[in-house]
Amino acid sequence: MSTDRIEKKILLRASRGRVWRALADSTEFGRWFGLKFDGGFAPGTTVRAVIVTTTVNAEVAKAQKQHEGVQFDMMIEKMEPERLFSFRWHPYCVEPGVDYSKEPTTLVTFSLEDVPGGILLTVVESGFERIPLARRAKAFSANEGGWTAMVKVLGEYLGQTA
Repeated sequence: MSTDRIEKKILLRASRGRVWRALADSTEFGRWFGLKFDGGFAPGTTVRAVIVTTTVNAEVAKAQKQHEGVQFDMMIEKMEPERLFSFRWHPYCVEPGVDYSKEPTTLVTFSLEDVPGGILLTVVESGFERIPLARRAKAFSANEGGWTAMVKVLGEYLGQTA
């Protein structure tokens, strides 16, 4: 089992354009992911995110509650409309008073593919082996579970919105 990358796949029963909006529009992304951003997504920009809890899934919102108010940056890498969205961030950067800015980031990539019945979304987060050893396992484990939950929440969100 790789400890450098997490990969999750989900079949989304929505149009490619709808899935893309849920990923590429910072307001929509924030709604399902449980974040509030200080601006929109554009390649080469950095946006500040604040954890506010998701409005889509009560169980996930309850788990996020302990981190409500935590702020972090997302550096937007690529936006290839209706195909690929990627960003960098410091994984599991939730400990109060810790400066994560000197640590390497991981890369999160969302890829969309047409398949019978909808859109296959593949989420990959890679680069964990560059994270300091003292917190690498915890960051990997937290994000492994986090992505399992968040792809499910995205599916729920798309089922609730047009």
